[in-house]
Formats: sequence, structure tokens, C-alpha cells
Amino acid sequence: MEKDLNALQAQVDDWIKTVGVRYFSELTNMAMLTEEVGEVARIIARRYGEQSEKESDKAKDLGDEMADVLFVLICLANQTGINLQEAFEKNMAKKTERDATRHLNNDKLK
Repeated sequence: MEKDLNALQAQVDDWIKTVGVRYFSELTNMAMLTEEVGEVARIIARRYGEQSEKESDKAKDLGDEMADVLFVLICLANQTGINLQEAFEKNMAKKTERDATRHLNNDKLK
């Protein structure tokens, strides 16, 4: 079942209130977001970069780690009153307008 960002924000909010008891502070969640992004970076660096992948890292699920990033980001959005659906759509419109020909004209991308 596909969900938009509004539905995901509501799902996380419901989970926090029923299972998680309460939101961690914004500062704690920011630190957790940084930690989760670091876990994604570790997998990417070892699986797709030049670093060798340790045996203990091979079983790590990149999608699961990305979902951890999304979960904490949604927590922060909920805590700070950000509607991610609206913010994402506005951001895509900005990128589309700003970069309408930028990437097409970038010789490095050819």
C-alpha cells in the first residue's frame, strides 16, 4: 500500500503515542538522525565505495537503515510542525524551476 508523506507522518505520530510513549527531544532526535545517516554512509562506503566490506557489515540491510533515517526525520517534522508533503512538493517545484536547463547543459553529466 502506497502512502503519501502526510499518511506516513500520521502513522509515525500514532506509533510514538501508542508504542514509543513520547517523542524524544528535538536535539536528541537530531543526534539520532545523524547517527542513522552515518549507518547509511557506512554501508554505502563499503558496498559501493573503495572501502572493503567487513563480514559483519554484509548482512546489513541498506533499505532498513534508510527507513530508520526516514522515521527520525518524520519525528522531527512532526515535532516542529513541518508538513513534509507540502515541503517536498514546494522543494521539487523550486528545483525544477531553478535547474530546468542546468543539468542538461552540464558537460560533466554527458
